[in-house]
Amino acid sequence: MEIPVIDFGEINGEERSKTMALLHQACEQWGFFQIENHGINEKLMDKVKQLVNAHYEEHLKESFYQSEIAESLEKDGTSDKDWETTFFVWHRPTSNIEAIPNISEDLCKTMNEYIAQLINLAEKLSELMCENLGLEKDDIKEAFAGSKGPSVGTKVAKYPQCSQPELVRGLREHTDAGGIILLLQDDQVPGLEFFKDGKWVAIPPSMNNTIFVNTGDQLEVLSNGRYKSTLHRVLADKNGSRLSIATFYNPAGDALISPAPKLLYPNRFRFQDYLKLYATTKFSDKGPRFESMKQMASGNNGFLT
Repeated sequence: MEIPVIDFGEINGEERSKTMALLHQACEQWGFFQIENHGINEKLMDKVKQLVNAHYEEHLKESFYQSEIAESLEKDGTSDKDWETTFFVWHRPTSNIEAIPNISEDLCKTMNEYIAQLINLAEKLSELMCENLGLEKDDIKEAFAGSKGPSVGTKVAKYPQCSQPELVRGLREHTDAGGIILLLQDDQVPGLEFFKDGKWVAIPPSMNNTIFVNTGDQLEVLSNGRYKSTLHRVLADKNGSRLSIATFYNPAGDALISPAPKLLYPNRFRFQDYLKLYATTKFSDKGPRFESMKQMASGNNGFLT
């Protein structure tokens, strides 16, 4: 099963309409896709991965293998916890990166530079999604804004090498709660899987610094079910430790989320009133007819008279 690849280099080129259609299909039918030619500095991406791996080796690896999770696997032959070691960095509305234990100044600086570029990509992606949904270009950003703007944070994770990967999960099956998730992942060790059409699809390691994207629960709500959040999981690996740097472009905590009004079907109207309108618009597109019904219903407190 070939995972959709969106070439951002074509967004303003001759293949724009084809690329936009592929993005729309990926959001509607898959809930995940890869982006190439995204414009993020690749040397910066490599440096982020290098520094996070070094942080794991120096500060997290030994303590993980001495943890209750690892010990229970050794003792009991199974563990009901996720086989991962993580820390979470908030970027917006305020940053907590300097409070992360043992984090180096170089990792702080490099992560901040990377996230600044990644937020630009997330916002561009949200604008393209709005265009495909027939919304105003800033509708997702504004829906996520709350009082202080969209919330942005990064889950930095390592899924350590595991001697008995069949007895644990790196991360149990779930959908993501938020909006747009942009993943910089390992280029060697596999493990990420998404559920599509009744089976698990293995996501290969990201070569050439592609960004892997999936859509979360709030985007499914905002799009009135058009764009799906998809179940996914991480498998532990016997041969290596997998790196995952997942950045969440999410609604603010106080943002009020609801389906975009433009994407809602008309409701609470009498069928006889619909038939009246239908009689004069039968051979026209149904979209404007639905919009007329919505306006008529809202103008009469939900019921047509």
